[in-house]
Amino acid sequence: MNRKPTLAVVGATGAVGAVMLQILSQHADVWGDVRLISSKRSAGRRPVVRGEETEVLALDEDALEGVDVALFLVPEEVAAQWAPIAAAKGAVVVDNSAAFRMDPDVPLVVPEINPHAVRARPRGIVASPGCTTLALIVAVGALHAEFGVSELVVSAYQAASSAGQDGVTALRGQLSLVAGTRLGDSPGDVRRAVGDDGGPFAAPLALNVVPWSGSLREGGWSSEELRVREETRKILGLPELRVSATCVRVPVVTAHSVSVHAKFENEVTVARAHEILATSPGVVLYDDPAAGDYPTPADVVGTDPTWVGRVRRALDDERALELFVCGDNLRKGAALNAVQIAEAVAAEFAVD
Repeated sequence: MNRKPTLAVVGATGAVGAVMLQILSQHADVWGDVRLISSKRSAGRRPVVRGEETEVLALDEDALEGVDVALFLVPEEVAAQWAPIAAAKGAVVVDNSAAFRMDPDVPLVVPEINPHAVRARPRGIVASPGCTTLALIVAVGALHAEFGVSELVVSAYQAASSAGQDGVTALRGQLSLVAGTRLGDSPGDVRRAVGDDGGPFAAPLALNVVPWSGSLREGGWSSEELRVREETRKILGLPELRVSATCVRVPVVTAHSVSVHAKFENEVTVARAHEILATSPGVVLYDDPAAGDYPTPADVVGTDPTWVGRVRRALDDERALELFVCGDNLRKGAALNAVQIAEAVAAEFAVD
């Protein structure tokens, strides 16, 4: 075709949309027209993308006409309604919501792990995983290619921004209420100070951690924990992989952390794991505890890679590794992975 495709960013004015526009402006320009689309409430705004102010259009069928690639950064119910419409109009849809992730006819793609899956899209839709899965899967996938993963036990420490702008606003409001106080010494004092200002969280997040994310599922599991299990299995092509996840909200604005216990089919060594992680795309190895070098959310926020540290072999199993990973949940955990998928699709328009 040898032409630059037309891109639509649906949900351009949200928190992930703002990061998406930054990334589009920073990456190589593989796009022709970039069309910004959002709800009627946000239509008419003029954010900057690729150095130019661009008016936001309201989401309707006319706005999707002539689009080659459509990036959907909208709630699940909106994507479920509009992504098939965009696909029916000829666009390749890259959906960032959970609407299609487990659809057997929709590939779930992490370009560092399964880039080939982009082309297998019978519904015209490609899904991007959730931010918690993306925080760990690039590192785990690299180790799996060498050692063969057989089991994962993970604890995810999720930032407030994964609950949207409401989550960030709630955390900042709670922090302002407890700043300069001696709260946290007595049962319930933080909850009483915060009152009903909990936002989207099940309990106060300031000076606290909340071991819950998502909605209740059978057996006491949360939807977010089961999602990590299902998405990891699909991306790695291991439908029987044993995965157990615990998701915890922590008082961090942006950047998820995950503690990972990974068991493999073959014996592992820290030295070889370091070699793999240090040379894997999308991974930064930052692992020297003696020097105080290990990733934290405060260090990795605003960056693209998955950062990995605290790599050590399990004390009781020569086939298992313990590691700690951090990643910006708005960049690689949302906008960046979707952009990488979209750019892979754009390359199909540049064939000779």
